[in-house]
Amino acid sequence: MQFPAEPFRIKVVEPLKITSREEREKLIKEAGYNIFMIPADSIYIDLLTDSGTSAMSDNQWAGLMLGDESYAGSKNYYHFEETVRHIFGFKNVIPTHQGRVAENLLFSNILKEGDVVPNNIHFDTTRANVEYHKAQAIDCVIDEGMDPQNLHPFKGNMDIDKLEAAIQKYGKDRVPIILLTVTNNSGGGQPVSMQNIREVSAVAKKHGIPFFFDACRFAENCYFIKEREDGYQDKTILEIAQEMFSYADGCTMSAKKDGLVNIGGFLAMNDDQWAQRITNMLILIEGFKTYGGLAGRDLEAIARGLKEVLDENYLRFRINQTRFLGEMLDKEGVPIVKPVGGHAVYVDARRFLPHIPPEQFPGQALVVELFVRAGIRSVEIGSLMMAKKDPQTGKMIPPKLELVRLAIPRRVYTNMHMQYVAEAIIEIYREREKLKGFTIEYEADFLRHFTARLKPIA
Repeated sequence: MQFPAEPFRIKVVEPLKITSREEREKLIKEAGYNIFMIPADSIYIDLLTDSGTSAMSDNQWAGLMLGDESYAGSKNYYHFEETVRHIFGFKNVIPTHQGRVAENLLFSNILKEGDVVPNNIHFDTTRANVEYHKAQAIDCVIDEGMDPQNLHPFKGNMDIDKLEAAIQKYGKDRVPIILLTVTNNSGGGQPVSMQNIREVSAVAKKHGIPFFFDACRFAENCYFIKEREDGYQDKTILEIAQEMFSYADGCTMSAKKDGLVNIGGFLAMNDDQWAQRITNMLILIEGFKTYGGLAGRDLEAIARGLKEVLDENYLRFRINQTRFLGEMLDKEGVPIVKPVGGHAVYVDARRFLPHIPPEQFPGQALVVELFVRAGIRSVEIGSLMMAKKDPQTGKMIPPKLELVRLAIPRRVYTNMHMQYVAEAIIEIYREREKLKGFTIEYEADFLRHFTARLKPIA
């Protein structure tokens, strides 16, 4: 079956609050038209993020009861360390309470002002952590990855020529690390092929530059490799993951995605000196090296989740549920990023709302309307989140993509929920000319989309 039923039974249910349109209009106005500021219990279907929103399994909940909360040397840490080493293969495993801490610890120890970090496309927190350290984040994704309608099977691939050009332009001494995000979140949740991973690894080795993954959706990427790349159809997800990570020197990981947990992450690497420096900082700001800001029970849940996420039946349902939503939208002409990615459907807001210019945030206009009309929370990945300012003119430089992400939490919503989401978006699309843009009243220096306040254009 192309779209199998859920490979799990529902054992515990959580009631969802259904609000009126009038209530939602009042809530979004009070929130400064920022969807992050809406209380979660006023959301009907929450597609803001797939990070930390997974439903844990009975096995993971059972593991919580085995939490060893010893300050040092918790038995859960050793289970966690063993699991990470088995799947990822890296020598040093450093727990953190989430992925952006792993990024911050890594960059704090290796970046200096003027450095350059190439990636396929940096996600918002990664880019912000690079730029906070006064380094430059460079996106080197293939051209197909910036075309929402292109059907390339691996649109997350790094363009090797762009990577080489960046190294030649800035010099390898200014490139302390090469990153590769799997799957490529900012580009539509698109996968990276094993062939491309090998090519990036070869460039890194040639220049003596460490190569790291942003690995938070590694299992989904492995499923796409199995599905789409020759030579991998008969391999297990574990075997594909082990090969994938064998080409790298380390990774950052938010376990809140493919770890199937609500909190946690880690850094893993082979370099002992980097690991020692990072561990020393971890102890200073997070806690001892065998807990890294997490409870023992959380480490146990991560260890079990990392094993569960390798289950092909789970991944088949996960990927196809996302496709199911994307295909319903595509069938009715709603412009989306194709092929549909692993963890989310991305609506092409530029084509959805061509009458709203980037400086008036078309993606945010759709996000607000989707909440007001249907109680659905999504997130803009466009000019509000990703735009830059021209240092000389101060004018906004919009990103190449204006997207709205519908991120699907793992093992949380049913297919009927997806149908409701599709029907709401299709209804908005048929009346899209009525939507208007927004201007910003307040913005922070970094990651402005989290706390910005906006107002509608009259």
